Amino acid sequence: MTVRLVTDSTASLTAEAAAARAITVVPLQVVIGAASYDEGVEGGVTPAMLAEALRAWTPVSTSRPNPDEMLEVYEKLAAEGATEIVSIHLSADLSGTFESAQLAARRSPVPVHAVDSRQVGMAIGFAVNAAADVRDAGGSAAEMVAAARDRAASSTSLFYVDTLEYLRRGGRMGAAAALLGSALAVKPILRVEDGRVGPFERVRTSAKALSRLEELAVEAAGEAEVEVAVAHLESPARAATLAEKLGTRLAAGLGDREVSVGEIGAVLGAHVGPGMVAVCVARRSTHTST
Repeated sequence: MTVRLVTDSTASLTAEAAAARAITVVPLQVVIGAASYDEGVEGGVTPAMLAEALRAWTPVSTSRPNPDEMLEVYEKLAAEGATEIVSIHLSADLSGTFESAQLAARRSPVPVHAVDSRQVGMAIGFAVNAAADVRDAGGSAAEMVAAARDRAASSTSLFYVDTLEYLRRGGRMGAAAALLGSALAVKPILRVEDGRVGPFERVRTSAKALSRLEELAVEAAGEAEVEVAVAHLESPARAATLAEKLGTRLAAGLGDREVSVGEIGAVLGAHVGPGMVAVCVARRSTHTST
């Protein structure tokens, strides 16, 4: 039995990391003006291109891979010897990517286990890596699915945005729409809950918001063994400072793992805008072998 692992570009895995763990990444698309770009590929859309377009009020939208594109991926993996596929994706409440995976799975020449992570960003990446740990230890596809779901469910994803305008433009407000009336007076901290973006807290300044992100991440970690990632869009200094503080405060739970820092992909960035800083804390489960 050969089980292959698939995810999408919103999982925030670098090309090098995905290749090293034999993870196939299916790109989503960002449409800027009249041009469409793949995310996470050479020559594709970059965070800087995205931020420039958003600031210029150039129309920006995002697009999922269609079922035929997903099927091509599954067929290719089957031709390479895969006997089963585990396909882990962005929350179905935020994108149709999981639906495309489900539809493609019905026509796949080998069984496909499509997983709705109910998460975004690196929380998906952590779930995918958990599945890869199980695969590399000789586990079954079902055990990989269980590990991915456990890791995603144990993850806390929080982010600060300078403005709710980009979430509003992209139609991803959800329960966070309740903050719009006072958006000019507050700096919102949002949280992913059950696959949806919702309001979590309101603070008065960006400095207080970043300090609060730090405290919330420490609370989410508790005394557990964890992985932590900080992401940003055109806020490298803020992100680096937060990562450094979390690395110190969570050293015991991190073990020899570092707090990763990276710029968020263009698909997610299109909905949160420049200035966003996010943190993901994932508790490591007993399914993993490393």
